[in-house]
Amino acid sequence: MRLLIDFFPIVLFFVAYQWHGIYAATAVLMAATVLQMGLIYAIDRRLQTVQKATLALVLVFGALTLVLQDERFIKWKPTVLYGAMALALAAALWGWKKNVLQLLLGSQLRLPPPVWARLTQAWIGYCLFMAVLNGYVAAYFSTDAWVDFKLWGYVFPVLFLVGQGVYVARHLKDDTP
Repeated sequence: MRLLIDFFPIVLFFVAYQWHGIYAATAVLMAATVLQMGLIYAIDRRLQTVQKATLALVLVFGALTLVLQDERFIKWKPTVLYGAMALALAAALWGWKKNVLQLLLGSQLRLPPPVWARLTQAWIGYCLFMAVLNGYVAAYFSTDAWVDFKLWGYVFPVLFLVGQGVYVARHLKDDTP
């Protein structure tokens, strides 16, 4: 169920784009993201910071796209989001000596501090990679190609998360005596 909630805005965006173009798809994405966050809030009784940031960016960049009739805004939203995430994780880890991933997930996963540091570094690298990749596709490819990239580009987060799961599984502390 959670997987459906996570991916339905992009699927609806893709379908709306195919039928009615980028501006209708942008409006659908905005509405679907509001609904998505409402469902997540109803289930969890809270939104994570990244979910709030995603909602804000979708609404701001979507509104700019619609009001100014300029598709570049919605195309650059993922680059801004991924870049901001990389910057926040890096500033917290190296500037303030705080590991955001450990703060968020430490109660659920018992991992040694060096493993948390490597996980955070991997997330920083992944977010930078995705920011640059989306920026490149947004800047140098057609809107059709960018929309296809957004749909089929979900292979990147899936592979990254599977890799993170394999890495974490090797380092989980066993609580059994």
